[in-house]
Amino acid sequence: MARLCPREHNQNQPLVLEWTIQRFHPLPQANPIRRKQGKERTSSPSKASNFHPHSLKFFRSKPQTEPKNSNMGMVFGKIRVETPKYQVLKSTADYEIRQYPPSVIAQVTYDPSVFKGDKDGGFSVLANYIGAFGKPQNTKPEKIAMTAPVITQQITAEKIAMTAPVVTKEAGDAKTVTMQFLLPAKYQKAEEAPKPVDERVVIRQEGGRKYGVVTFGGSASEQVVEDRVEKLKRALEKDGFKIIGEYLLARFNPPWTLPAFRTNEVMIPVE
Repeated sequence: MARLCPREHNQNQPLVLEWTIQRFHPLPQANPIRRKQGKERTSSPSKASNFHPHSLKFFRSKPQTEPKNSNMGMVFGKIRVETPKYQVLKSTADYEIRQYPPSVIAQVTYDPSVFKGDKDGGFSVLANYIGAFGKPQNTKPEKIAMTAPVITQQITAEKIAMTAPVVTKEAGDAKTVTMQFLLPAKYQKAEEAPKPVDERVVIRQEGGRKYGVVTFGGSASEQVVEDRVEKLKRALEKDGFKIIGEYLLARFNPPWTLPAFRTNEVMIPVE
């Protein structure tokens, strides 16, 4: 007699119920059950098969968890890369005051016209440096992990301290852009980071910074960001904080993340 048994399930494969048939000795025929009509029947579906229904046992494979290399989590806002550490000095309903430690950054300064007007065109230069698109463009060569958030900054010609994994800085009418990647925390000094092959990439060290920060979801359109910045400035000034520079826009998710699941932050440097 045969029964169905599950095959061994590989947890690295999608959930599939698979079965094999194994031979076993049949169970004794069940005792006859007499019905009211007086006709005798057994619990076997067929007398000739000598088959007992209790001999059929089914087992369900364990469901597979999401593969670590899947992008599905990022579509729904999961952040899979290193983010900056910070200390929350104050928290209100309108903002947080955060202290960020010193960090090492890679930056590139360029005219967007070189990238057909794309203000984020320098991203590919820095991504090549860390090896995001293939072989790292640094002298070791050493692959460097990507971090988040991507940060953009629009400022006047006045030079101010900057932070973040990626910073875009626009100065006056010249519209020169500086984009920065914050390197992983294992690089404590600029000398420890791999030297870039592309001379446009500059490695430097930044001191600790303090920011007033507000977090919000959805799309970070210019109007939305502008409204968030003005509201944050008013709240900070009302509570006696001195603003010492232009705001940063931090975006934590890749472009394919659904807008409703995105995480954004507006960061304003304060004393």
